[in-house]
Amino acid sequence: MTSAPPVVRIVVADDHHVVRTGFAALLDTQPDFAVVGTADDGAEAVRICRELSPDVVLMDVRMPVMDGIEATRQLAGSGPDQDPGPRILILTTFDLDSYVYDALCAGASGFLLKDVTAERLFEAVRVIAAGEALLAPAVTRRLISEFTRLRPRPEAPAAGALASLTPRETQVLRLVAEGLSNPEIAARLVVTEETVKTHVSRMLTKLGLRDRTQAVVTAYELGLVVPGSRDPGPSPGLSAAVPAGHVTIGLLAGGLPLCLRDA
Repeated sequence: MTSAPPVVRIVVADDHHVVRTGFAALLDTQPDFAVVGTADDGAEAVRICRELSPDVVLMDVRMPVMDGIEATRQLAGSGPDQDPGPRILILTTFDLDSYVYDALCAGASGFLLKDVTAERLFEAVRVIAAGEALLAPAVTRRLISEFTRLRPRPEAPAAGALASLTPRETQVLRLVAEGLSNPEIAARLVVTEETVKTHVSRMLTKLGLRDRTQAVVTAYELGLVVPGSRDPGPSPGLSAAVPAGHVTIGLLAGGLPLCLRDA
């Protein structure tokens, strides 16, 4: 007898009543979802999440009292009892909103446009709940590139953070930032896919990152990738070129978000 899938506990945070209640009602139609709370500002979202420990938070960015970026920053780390924080799915009106970049840096696992269809909203929540990144790095690169070019990079963290990685892990980080999947990285490095998964896992652990989307952000912040370039920077013995047309932003044809499932 097949057991029922675990129920995903969800909190919806948005200061617009119609949006908040609409998303909550929509999500509650799914047998594997349970909306355990709603919030109309970031501070309330943090409080409710500390009390109820949801798996996923749908987080608006522009909210009173505390915005969604600060709420994401507080929730994306460990909770008071060192439990992992909930996965954060940012809701936004524009796919090239500078706030989205800030939210990704704060620890969000991906973002959705607010005009997303019901089916794609359900899929996005399931992807996030499973511990996967909603956006493939190839998609995230364009977003990050648009805004890191306008902002100074941190001076100190680069050497210290990268020093913890082996040369191979640094290569893998560059290729993740390029948007390659695990099989593609394996082919590029002439190793097995399992070996790549091991390198990715160790790289994420050493850098304290939650998923591959965060790895792309970090690669830009640490200067491994030049904003606006078509490649993630030089890597000994590796060709890092990205074919024209492979760097896109937003959603696939029909609005379906690109999902990354091989982290």
